[in-house]
Amino acid sequence: MDFPEKIYTVTRLTEEIKDLLEEEFPFLWLEGEISNFRIPPSGHCYFTLKDAASQIRAVFFKSGQSGLSFRPENGLQVLCFGRLSVYAGRGEYQIIIERMELKGWGALQLAFEKLKERLFKEGLFDPGRKKPMPLLPGRVAVVTSPTGAVIQDFLRILYRRFRNIRVYIYPVLVQGEAASFEIEEAIRDLNRSSLGIEVIVLARGGGSLEDLWPFNEERVARAIAASSIPVLSAIGHEVDFTIADFTADLRASTPSAAAELLIQPQAEWESRIRELRDRLVQQVLQKTDLYEEKLFHFQKRIGDPRRRLIDLFLRLDDYGIRLRLALRGVLGKKLDTLGWIQEKLLIRNPQDKILAGNNRLEIQKLKIKGLMSRRLEQTQMVLKSQNKTLQALSPWGVLDRGYALVRTLPELSLVKKVEDAHPGQEIRVFIAHGEMDCLVEQTRKKEEGSFVQGAI
Repeated sequence: MDFPEKIYTVTRLTEEIKDLLEEEFPFLWLEGEISNFRIPPSGHCYFTLKDAASQIRAVFFKSGQSGLSFRPENGLQVLCFGRLSVYAGRGEYQIIIERMELKGWGALQLAFEKLKERLFKEGLFDPGRKKPMPLLPGRVAVVTSPTGAVIQDFLRILYRRFRNIRVYIYPVLVQGEAASFEIEEAIRDLNRSSLGIEVIVLARGGGSLEDLWPFNEERVARAIAASSIPVLSAIGHEVDFTIADFTADLRASTPSAAAELLIQPQAEWESRIRELRDRLVQQVLQKTDLYEEKLFHFQKRIGDPRRRLIDLFLRLDDYGIRLRLALRGVLGKKLDTLGWIQEKLLIRNPQDKILAGNNRLEIQKLKIKGLMSRRLEQTQMVLKSQNKTLQALSPWGVLDRGYALVRTLPELSLVKKVEDAHPGQEIRVFIAHGEMDCLVEQTRKKEEGSFVQGAI
């Protein structure tokens, strides 16, 4: 007998069956009657789900029982949500339950799950389509019942955190068959309005699944998805989830939590602004100090620009004189060459030589005269330049700007400070284009923050 190439062990076969079951049936809803129900000391629930013809083992772990609203017992018809698995120790397949509901109430939950799955596949819950909340909204619209405690708690917490917010209340029913139509219309009206609404808040207090059902309606979900204004859902308690929560741009666990999510406290904003202001001032001061230091080094390196300008003017004058002298020298050489050529061409006899000699003498006289004129012109230009420099440095030039020069009489000593003169002292005051003889009547030393005052 030939053995096959692949032989399973019991464990391997069980593992492959487990993998196939878990891949084919990841999550499902299962209806049945509870039997053989028991709870060991671990707190986990072990029982059998059966109908008229079949049964399956079930496990409900303790960690998932917190949201259970009834006590499971034999004979109850229930809806269970869970995943299939295989217990390898006994080779039995079973369902691991994550949620359990009574059959009548579970029908509503089943409708919820089907709508949730369909909208999820359409992409209405996609995080990529959700709009960000404004950092500091100035106008907020709250779609809720105007008579409940929800709006009072919301406003109290919101204004305690930040008072400079304008809140518009859009009154709607939040329970009953007509509520979903009013909620849908409210969202559409706020998007069409010219109020400049920056955030829409859907708010309602807690309740049963039936009470919260208007927020599970498809029309409300699609109105939220179509809204160009960000929508913040604040429906029920922390454990309550609605289709509106999944579709909204942001979910708050309660209406009070929505007020806290909507904006940071005003004190935190003021603290942050002060911090940013201080950082900005510090950076500006650092930049100012840096530029002042650079400017100081630059001024130190280049010195007084007026002195450099004077040097440049003098250098320019010097270069101009040199250029003119060089051009005249070149021109003189060219004239000498031309005269020599003319002399060679014109001299034919002794008389012509005499005439040529006389012409050469005249040419030499002209050259000497021109050279003396150029030298005189050069000397005059240098004297003019030096005179400008002396005028700039002369104290008499300062007098033209409103200053005065004071000397004592009769020795004409220069008065530099108040101690150099005394009451009764005769002085001579030199000003622009003139001088005055005066008598000192009173002297006074300069004090901090003041100027010398005196009478003459």
